[in-house]
Amino acid sequence: MLRIRLQRIGKKKQPVYRFIVSEKTKDTQAGSLEILGQYNPVLKEKLINMNAERIKHWISVGAQPSATVNNILINAGIIEGKKQKSVTITNKRKAKLDKKKEEVEEKKKAAKEAKEAEAVAKKEAEAVAKKEAEAVAKKEAEEAKAAEIAKAEEAKAEKKEEVKEEKVEEEKTEEPKEEKKES
Repeated sequence: MLRIRLQRIGKKKQPVYRFIVSEKTKDTQAGSLEILGQYNPVLKEKLINMNAERIKHWISVGAQPSATVNNILINAGIIEGKKQKSVTITNKRKAKLDKKKEEVEEKKKAAKEAKEAEAVAKKEAEAVAKKEAEAVAKKEAEEAKAAEIAKAEEAKAEKKEEVKEEKVEEEKTEEPKEEKKES
């Protein structure tokens, strides 16, 4: 099966690619049937030189473009269709990415639960503080009532003492009068 794909040429860290037609099973460096153009992705304006007529000819003969070449040809407007996914992720890498996503979700969930628990604890603390304040206010009110009752009892006791003192004084004043009458 024939394949239109990229062959790397150029210096180290300065890649330049050729569009070639070769057998799918052969290495890209092993030789090609035809060179169809050149692609330089390093430049700001990516340089693409290709022979559109020859590419269409090879596609009509049955050559399949690779995923990357297919996407480049669609961008250049030589062929029409949907872009293909050119980069594949291994199952091992997918598993790692899924694991990271789950960990991030768990952290978010734990943070949310902690925030909710903090809010609940704050509400409970406010409720406890309110109950304690009410209890303190109730206790102060009871103490105030007890103090008023104690003052009232003291006042009554003082009045009784005054009355007793008055009676004692009256008795003292009455006794000498009686003695005078007898004499």
